[in-house]
Amino acid sequence: MPVKRILVATQNKGKVREFAEMMQGMALDWLGLDDVGVTEDVPETGSTFRENALLKATAYAQMTGLLTLADDSGLEIDALGGAPGVYSARYGGPGLTPAERYQLVLQQLSGVPETARTARFHCVIVVADGHGRVLTEADGVCEGIIALAPAGSGGFGYDPIFFLPDQGKTMAQLSPAAKHQISHRGRAMQQLEPQLRRLLAAEL
Repeated sequence: MPVKRILVATQNKGKVREFAEMMQGMALDWLGLDDVGVTEDVPETGSTFRENALLKATAYAQMTGLLTLADDSGLEIDALGGAPGVYSARYGGPGLTPAERYQLVLQQLSGVPETARTARFHCVIVVADGHGRVLTEADGVCEGIIALAPAGSGGFGYDPIFFLPDQGKTMAQLSPAAKHQISHRGRAMQQLEPQLRRLLAAEL
């Protein structure tokens, strides 16, 4: 099967790399927005992860004419009423580093006991064809708790403070292979893989 190009609707190279690693057995050339020269931001005006993923997949597909995969994902913390949720990537305002964002979360949870620090990573993925038509979508969730302090240097975003009790580690302490098996994005991609294979076989 010839290698097909697929655009991941993000400028986050770490995210593009994760998708490529998870789907390394597929004949796909994984590209980020930077790779195709797209600098335009699609406003994430949706109130849910699914709405934002749909917005990005369809808009960037129409811009580029490429098969496009978009995900919207974030951290939902019960003690914060589900925040940061869809605002995870921009929580606390513009210009903050990922470390500053998760330190803000830790400050907001100061004094909250472990039993009340339950949280989950949630991811919705949407795939659109080069005309912007939605082809398929998937949903993944990973449950955990917010650690008292960051640990680990892997992953990105909130991974250093997301503790997985059954692993005894934060997401940032897992190997990439272990993370892909259990993460919200990994679980969504496990759902998506057979659908993506069928779409590629149809030579979209």
